[in-house]
Amino acid sequence: MSLLSEIAGFWMEGAARTLEAFSQGYGSPDTDPPATTPYRVVYEGGMLRLRHYQAPKRRHKNPLLIVYALVKRPFILDLQPGKSVVESLLQQGFEVYLTDWLPPARGDSWRGFDSYVNGDLAEAVRLLQIREKVEQINLMGYCLGALLTLLYSALHQQNVRNLVTLTVPFDMGVRDLPFYNLVDFVSDDAVELVTRIYGNCPAWMVNGGFNLMAPMHHALDKYVGLYRNSVREGYAEMFALFEHWMRSDVPLAGQLYREMHQLIFKRNALKRGELIIGDELIDLARITCPLLNVVADEDDVVHPRSSLGLLDHVGSEDKSNMTFPTGHLGSVVSAGAIRKLWPQVGNWLAERDQ
Repeated sequence: MSLLSEIAGFWMEGAARTLEAFSQGYGSPDTDPPATTPYRVVYEGGMLRLRHYQAPKRRHKNPLLIVYALVKRPFILDLQPGKSVVESLLQQGFEVYLTDWLPPARGDSWRGFDSYVNGDLAEAVRLLQIREKVEQINLMGYCLGALLTLLYSALHQQNVRNLVTLTVPFDMGVRDLPFYNLVDFVSDDAVELVTRIYGNCPAWMVNGGFNLMAPMHHALDKYVGLYRNSVREGYAEMFALFEHWMRSDVPLAGQLYREMHQLIFKRNALKRGELIIGDELIDLARITCPLLNVVADEDDVVHPRSSLGLLDHVGSEDKSNMTFPTGHLGSVVSAGAIRKLWPQVGNWLAERDQ
């Protein structure tokens, strides 16, 4: 098949899937289910809308900013009463802020790590410092959001009191999951083709990447299967919410897509100490705040070995890995994680709050 035929076929397939994605509401900021926990939007700028969840009884000085991943909607962190990371942290007395990333339009395709880390995330931290009258904040990230918190902390360590990374994709030289072996077969030219056609990495392509992660769907099926054909109260609602979240993909800004593919996934630049953001080389040894690296033992999206080696590269004296027997999604929605993991994370933060 000629290159021209391949391009035509790729474009036609993409156009069809894009239309289907629009019909299902992919990428729309208005398709979330009703919020489980009430919040106020306290800031909107760039690609970020910032939510504030107020603790019923605040017990800790420094606010907690949770940085969510960029490729799906954040309601998975506040899915249902009793199955909510946000709810658990609020009940432990933390004032919680959550990033609600806006889907990029074609005109936002220039946005890369510099824009998200030194722009949007830096603005959010400045807002919290002013709003909460503190010099430092607690920072926590989930998956790709954890990667953003790492980069921010390396560049702006003075603003971070404590750092929690959850299922962070750090060492992309790990190829234990079959999906990541496919990365090596996607050329830089193919990435450039996608961004020339669409501007950004479209939502349907993001969704396709998740669909290729068959083990993740298997884990999801096992979890949802606990409710299937049962009379357990809440089954239908839980299943519908999972299905909704699995279809909640949003586009990835074109430049960030290039940088993720070429620098993080293919060249492993962060782990190698070769990643430059703006004009600065990312040196993880600059991170000296207490660090808790939470790893899901059965993670089928970010292999545990991709996360576990992080501690060898940061400058923190107070640093530890916390492993938990669950998968990528289970770390934020399973009953076991909500009951056991998140109180442990909260206790770790509370001990280092002052």
